[in-house]
Amino acid sequence: MKISKQAKRDAKTLFKVCIVDGVLNDDRVCQTVGKVVEGKPRGYVGILQHFHRLVKLDLDKRTAKVESASEMSDELQVSVKANLEKKYGAGLNLTFTVNAALIGGLRIQIGSDVYDGSVQGRLTQLKNSAAL
Repeated sequence: MKISKQAKRDAKTLFKVCIVDGVLNDDRVCQTVGKVVEGKPRGYVGILQHFHRLVKLDLDKRTAKVESASEMSDELQVSVKANLEKKYGAGLNLTFTVNAALIGGLRIQIGSDVYDGSVQGRLTQLKNSAAL
């Protein structure tokens, strides 16, 4: 279903209301959705669809997946978290996982941003450049 421009504007306005101190507030999101469903304004389905898209995009930007070849020490995890929060702001949800296929180094994904400093990533890069 195509979403009207007015529904997109309304959803964007509602989304801005849900932001507190630069971070999306879960309680406000729930309250906003409840009020829209209760009131059922014109085009409310389109408003909710676009609002859902905006919330999902914001959550993706605030979720970081950090992969390492071996278990990271607590000090290193704190350092990585501090550096990422300096760049992306507070409120990041970080998950640290071990991926032995990386061989060494780190691979960090935040939304659509990927920072690959792993040995496996460099080997793949080298293989692709040699194929050209």
